[in-house]
Amino acid sequence: MVYHSLSQINNDMHRPVYIIAEAGVNHNGDLNLAKKLVDAAKAAGADCVKFQTFKTEDIVTASAPKATYQLKVTDRSESQLQMLKKLELDFDAHLELINYCRKIDIEFLSTPYSMTDIKLLEKLGVSSYKIASGQIVEPLFLRAVAATGKPIFLSTGMATLAEVDDAVRTIRAAGNGRMVLLQCTTDYPSRLEDANLRTIQTMAAAFGTVMGYSDHTQSDTACLVAIGLGAKVIEKHLTLGKNLAGPDHAASATPEEFARLCRAIREAELTLGSGNKEPCEAEILNARGMRRSLVATRLIKTGEMIQEDMLTCKRPGTGIRPGLMSEVIGCIATKDIQPDELIHWSVCGERK
Repeated sequence: MVYHSLSQINNDMHRPVYIIAEAGVNHNGDLNLAKKLVDAAKAAGADCVKFQTFKTEDIVTASAPKATYQLKVTDRSESQLQMLKKLELDFDAHLELINYCRKIDIEFLSTPYSMTDIKLLEKLGVSSYKIASGQIVEPLFLRAVAATGKPIFLSTGMATLAEVDDAVRTIRAAGNGRMVLLQCTTDYPSRLEDANLRTIQTMAAAFGTVMGYSDHTQSDTACLVAIGLGAKVIEKHLTLGKNLAGPDHAASATPEEFARLCRAIREAELTLGSGNKEPCEAEILNARGMRRSLVATRLIKTGEMIQEDMLTCKRPGTGIRPGLMSEVIGCIATKDIQPDELIHWSVCGERK
């Protein structure tokens, strides 16, 4: 585990990226399948596994249509309510999952969708909350989550900058400043050209929050670019099989794909470095052979004044560096300097 508490996430460039495996509803309402998703997230290298907490009748009407992406991968004759009803997890299932996550040392996280869901998660003693993109425009709901005082991951899919601003102000006004904003494209799967990752920097500047990225694309590219732009949290859907029945499987990563992403994230972190522009240890060693020094173009006799046309630059970089040529010109040679010989300060006498 890289983290043992979500409160450790911050903008420190040296802190590792926090990786969330979005199990979501990919358990298909089966607790055993949910546990297998926890196992897969842990084995892949995720810091956290996230589920969704909801009571179907509280969040959709009987006549609510399915989203476009849901129609593509589920039974069109089935209503959204009927689909979601099969994907609920009750209190006991949540409790068992939380205890299982604790047992294998991976953080549990969930997304509530109603006030009832918040109460259930509070009763379970969760450490933080994820707010889905759809709820970013619901001030009453935002205030209720903020009032718990727990850290919040807020997805910003479908939102304008003004709507994000309203949401951030609402949460902060409720006394909660522990927030991570996630750039997100609400489409499953989403296109790379819709990722709009530069908004990570835009929102970081506008709101001064820790930034992250919730990814729905079908490659690792966007996640790695997001890290380069300052994302400290990466979230991606995880499934045990893209062909399983359910709305999110097809747009999710398999355990193998998720493990590859985790490895790529850790490798990407290595490339970011300290931010201080200075040579690494290998470069310091290589500079001796790669950089150049001042070298005599012809025989310079003892007592002769060194002039510019007597000098050139050649490897290795173990003599006087080229940038000091002006300090060498005008010096009197204290001994004969042979053609192609490196110039050293020991042969440079006083200047005339």
